[in-house]
Amino acid sequence: MSLVLVPNPAASKKTSEFKTKAKTAILMDPGANLILYEKGSEQPIPPASMSKLMTLAVVFRELKAGRIKLDDTFTVSEHAWRTGGAPSGTAAMFAPLGNAITVSDLVQGVAVQSANDGSLILAEGIGGTEEGFVKMMNDYAAEIGLTGSTFVNPTGLPAEGHVMTARDLAKLSRHLIETYPEYYHYFGQKEFRYRDRFTFRNRNPLVWAPIGVDGLKTGFTKEAGYGLVSSAKRGNQRLILVVTGLEKKNDRERESRRVLEWGFKSFRPFRLFEDGQQVSEALVWGGEKHYVPLVGDGAIDLLLPASATGAVSGEIMYQGPIKAPIKKGDQIATLRVKSADLAAVNEIPLYAGEDINSSGVASRGIDSLLVLAFGWLLSR
Repeated sequence: MSLVLVPNPAASKKTSEFKTKAKTAILMDPGANLILYEKGSEQPIPPASMSKLMTLAVVFRELKAGRIKLDDTFTVSEHAWRTGGAPSGTAAMFAPLGNAITVSDLVQGVAVQSANDGSLILAEGIGGTEEGFVKMMNDYAAEIGLTGSTFVNPTGLPAEGHVMTARDLAKLSRHLIETYPEYYHYFGQKEFRYRDRFTFRNRNPLVWAPIGVDGLKTGFTKEAGYGLVSSAKRGNQRLILVVTGLEKKNDRERESRRVLEWGFKSFRPFRLFEDGQQVSEALVWGGEKHYVPLVGDGAIDLLLPASATGAVSGEIMYQGPIKAPIKKGDQIATLRVKSADLAAVNEIPLYAGEDINSSGVASRGIDSLLVLAFGWLLSR
């Protein structure tokens, strides 16, 4: 399914009545690219350890590119040990000073235990210095459109100017899920056994609950309060939730569960077209055929409030006629879908359903005359 939503500033009445005690929050359906709920989602906040998602994004990119491997080792520096390890009194995996630790163990330490020493060891091993790695974080964030984020360290420990927004945290989570599926499982790993001495339990309380949550990251500092980025999947639907600034540790679990339940119950997909089903057709110029069939990228669903009763309308948008040759799979049109039950317009890319080869010169001349004489009367 390929579905892109263009948000409307106005929210539906039912959505606007929903409330959360979180300071900022956002609930996203990434499959529909739909924001189901938001509260102060573009307000910069101290993200605490939730910013380790950006740390791991850089690590996963290096792994995927083959520049590092999971069985590579990085040495525990005194800076990493003192700033994020046992002497720091913060969340740590207790990596011994001077030891060589595998990237695999470090990734698990960060994802499961939120280890500050693990974050710093990875940063120094990949970036050469902590500062070098932080530059990589900021550069990567800019590449993927995290416009409200600035990183000062790889840990999320309090630092002036180290900020993110709830919207950026949701966008980053989606990027991790879609770009690094081979590494995403670390966020849902319930336990991590390290050095046959420590067993760390995942700090995300929702991965232990039978509600479909398989990631991502907790965060807490006195300044930031309690926060949680979570993602849950039920059937074919996935939701990503960010809540921040909660006063109590239990609040982030209760609020996250409540908002996720609301999201799954309040919205549901409506099937518009089956996989491969022709949606419409577009006019072709200079082709062996005058029309090319239009299809979606798989089945096309529309996400609407579960109580939706209004009619759904749509229109096909494209710049045409489309010049041949056309390759099957070329994106050539957009289906704009409107519903009385959702204050948004869904824009769904449409693709050529078959190849259309170029025709002879005479045929192209006839097509030109028809377009000049009748314009869009050829469309149907």
